Parts: sequence; C-alpha cells; structure tokens
Amino acid sequence: MNLANKITILRVIMIPIFLIVLFSNIKYNNYIAAIIFIVASLTDSLDGYIARSRNLVTNFGKFIDPLADKLLVSAALISLIQMGKISSWIVIIIIAREFTITGLRTIAASEGITIAASPLGKIKTITQLIAIIALLLDNFPFRLIGFPFDKIMIYLSLLFTILSGVDYLFKNKHVLKIDDK
Repeated sequence: MNLANKITILRVIMIPIFLIVLFSNIKYNNYIAAIIFIVASLTDSLDGYIARSRNLVTNFGKFIDPLADKLLVSAALISLIQMGKISSWIVIIIIAREFTITGLRTIAASEGITIAASPLGKIKTITQLIAIIALLLDNFPFRLIGFPFDKIMIYLSLLFTILSGVDYLFKNKHVLKIDDK
C-alpha cells in the first residue's frame, strides 16, 4: 500500500476517534473533535497531492478517497443533528446529493467516462467543511460578536450542494441517457 492510500486509511480511522471525542464527557470535547475533523479534512488534500505528484494513483485510492470524504462529512453532519446544531432536512439534502453524484460517477465509470470534480463541487466541499467546523466550535469566535457565521455557512454550503449537484447532472445527462428516445 502506497503512502497516499495510507493517509486516506488514516482519515477513515480518524472518523471513529472524532466521534468518540465528540460524544465524550471530556472538557472541550467539541473543540478537540473540531481539531480532529480539521486534520482529517486536510489529509484529503495531502493524499491527493502525494498521489498525483508521485504518480501513486491507484484504483483502491480512487475508491477509498471519495468514500473516506463522504464518511467523514456524513458522520459529522449526522452527529450535528443529534447535538441539535443542524436541521435534519439540510443533512438529508446534502447526503442525497452525495449519493446521487456518486451513482452518476459509478454509471459513468462503467462506460469508461471520468467525471472530474467541478469548480462548484470544490466550493461545495469547502463550504461544507467550514460550516461543520463552525458548528463544532459553537460558532466561535463569531458568537462573541453575535454574528451567525455558522448558520450562514451551512445555508451557503446547502446552496452550493444543490447548485453543484444540478450542474453535475445537467452536464452529464448523456451518461444517464436522458435524451435517448
């Protein structure tokens, strides 16, 4: 197993650690969990950079990397529902989009088509990660000035989740053969 894939596996291993810390009774658990989430999120860029720069791209990496990302974000979002920090309908839309685009990519791959990450998809990911971190930190430091940064970011991430999902479907409708008669 190459270094990039080991880093991705580390991200998967960090998910239960994140959850254990988040739901523990230790002091500052949400802040420690936020740090774990940030580190896990940063490993995504690191493993991708290493895989591309060292020509270590593998089928296993192509499979596990997006899965690790979706597991991390889904675990965080579902946990935030349980903590009462986010509405379930928002999480349902976000996860439904992930299933939909993953399905689209699977169909495309079966036909030898690669669907690359779009700029909107990258913005979606960044806004989701920022929103999750802000919610984990109880909107610190913005709560000190009464600015609802966490709420703004979650709705912004929801907007980019929907826009990027529609964009992927529209630009790749040929994969689904929607226009065939």
